[in-house]
Amino acid sequence: MTTGVRRRMGVEERRQQLIGVALELFSRRSPDEVSIDEIASAAGISRPLVYHYFPGKLSLYEAALKRASDDLAARFVEPREGPLGARLLRVMGRFFDFVDEHGPGFSALMRGGPAVGSSTTNALIDGVRQAAYVQILSHLDVQEPPARLELVIRSWISLAESTALIWLDGRRIPRAELETQLVHDFAALAAVSAAYDEEMGALLRRILKDEPADGPFADLVGRIVALAS
Repeated sequence: MTTGVRRRMGVEERRQQLIGVALELFSRRSPDEVSIDEIASAAGISRPLVYHYFPGKLSLYEAALKRASDDLAARFVEPREGPLGARLLRVMGRFFDFVDEHGPGFSALMRGGPAVGSSTTNALIDGVRQAAYVQILSHLDVQEPPARLELVIRSWISLAESTALIWLDGRRIPRAELETQLVHDFAALAAVSAAYDEEMGALLRRILKDEPADGPFADLVGRIVALAS
């Protein structure tokens, strides 16, 4: 019979383990409700050892938030292949996957948590929003966006955040419907802007030219026509 020997972790390996453990706990409950003792117990180490790697829960929370924000930003990355509506729908699917997996932590971050208001937290949140903004511009094949397009994209990103937060409070609307609705919201925001600006009108016509009859943008047009008839 062999006896297992616990391997001693290196400093960076232990730090990454603690970040992973903390992120898992913060994903299930608000960070305010998670104690250092719980994190230590879940990691299989003592409370003083946690403080050896992180000066306090705030620094550990910020490190976990950094990993989560990198994950969230990566979910907006999508190959520039196929119609835009289908691409945005896949992005929204991955976005809601993240919200589903990290619900309490996502809510705490957006509504108020132990690190809200700190320069680190604000920078991480802004970084995710900027990454999403850059990705959408890439899908639109626009290098220098006009003011109205920037307004549309940033408004849509804020709408996606607030929609996810409302959905987490009871999940009263089917998730798949919200994912499609948010893609429709993007098209609607762009259409309203196009009504005021010819440059936006040209961009919208270019987008719609490549949309299939069974795509989400065509579905929105069909729903609007049905309402008006």
